[in-house]
Amino acid sequence: MERTGSSGRLWELQSECISGQGGAVATLPDSAPSGAELPVPGSRAAAVVKWLVELAQDDSWRMESVLSKYENQITIFADYLEEFPDTDELVWILGKQHLLKTEKSKLLSDISARLWFTYRRKFSPIGGTGPSSDAGWGCMLRCGQMMLAQALICRHLGRDWNWEKQKEQPKEYQRILQCFLDRKDCCYSIHQMAQMGVGEGKSIGEWFGPNTVAQVLKKLALFDEWNSLAVYVSMDNTVVIEDIKKMCRTLSLSADTPAERPLESLTASTQSKGPSACCTAWKPLLLIVPLRLGINQINPVYVDAFKECFKMPQSLGALGGKPNNAYYFIGFLGDELIFLDPHTTQTFVDTEENGTVDDQTFHCLQPPQRMNILNLDPSVALGFFCKEEKDFDSWCSLVQKEILKENLRMFELVQKHPSHWPPFVPPAKPEVTTTGAEFIDSTEQLEEFDLEEDFEILSI
Repeated sequence: MERTGSSGRLWELQSECISGQGGAVATLPDSAPSGAELPVPGSRAAAVVKWLVELAQDDSWRMESVLSKYENQITIFADYLEEFPDTDELVWILGKQHLLKTEKSKLLSDISARLWFTYRRKFSPIGGTGPSSDAGWGCMLRCGQMMLAQALICRHLGRDWNWEKQKEQPKEYQRILQCFLDRKDCCYSIHQMAQMGVGEGKSIGEWFGPNTVAQVLKKLALFDEWNSLAVYVSMDNTVVIEDIKKMCRTLSLSADTPAERPLESLTASTQSKGPSACCTAWKPLLLIVPLRLGINQINPVYVDAFKECFKMPQSLGALGGKPNNAYYFIGFLGDELIFLDPHTTQTFVDTEENGTVDDQTFHCLQPPQRMNILNLDPSVALGFFCKEEKDFDSWCSLVQKEILKENLRMFELVQKHPSHWPPFVPPAKPEVTTTGAEFIDSTEQLEEFDLEEDFEILSI
């Protein structure tokens, strides 16, 4: 932040979650005035706002811009909880369980292995003339990146793969990381996501909700041939098995025919070649279920079902948080959700001369943050990854057993496409001669994509 004001100083507030009896502490640089450490356990978060106002009056700050920039950091202090308690309870992280009392280091290692995407600054302006930082508006986009990155890790390296600091990583890991760099030619960059959001009615620099991010990821995945994901975003709180299988089942054909086609494209001539000419394959599935679990706050009746989703081996966690404060939820302990927080602004990182990426700032090495599940905003999006068809079949069985047993169901799982819905057409890449990056550089061409309806509010 540049220096302004009569005193020539403008201090940047940095929030960190620091364990201890005093709760969270707002830590400021050495150049800050005396009293730089402000204990803010819960209700004392207001002290930070008061301090900012007093300092603003002394230094003639532009308070509107300052408070706007830091409102995320100020309002989330009350959500920070202390270090993991000494308990015999199990902690669930993306389908894996850890006994907190005896496996704490293993738990923290599992969490730090997740790719962590945060606000960045000093990247090339979005669209050529747009913002060069996503601080203050890109948090849900970053959370969407984290969920998708976890799917790609599972796809190429497996859920049990672990990351170690300053250790050489598989080439697939580096390639995954490069998909998310803040450059317009990277398929899931902040540039691509922000510009694809224009087709969803979101201006560049505008905050996204969970459903909008899900729709953006579905469309960007059409241009990603390396990962070759099928992305299904449920409608009206309903997952349709028939539609998913139609989208994911493909034909792997012989060398003289295209390598992959939708199952329904099998022609009589292909059939005549016999079983050796083709076989059914499964396109890895990223399944996103946007939900609204209440009106103004989450309905407690959904809490148990929501937590069950983190226990499923296919779990990619959840997107959510609070209005204008998005978090990536990866697990739970009791009634506390564990999340990765994108509200840290770091400098843009690009590939190095050898083609690799310095990944030290893409993993969170601090203890994870937690919040009570009842403090969650009711707008969420659950994520699941099914690499093979048997994984999807297993997921369906778990949903039938754990989710659909409730009287008030969190979402529905049906076998057949509802007759009153429009026919299901698997998403296809638009017929253009440019690359995906070039395609969405021109927002006018986004009109080829149909806008999706927002998810409905569940009855409570």
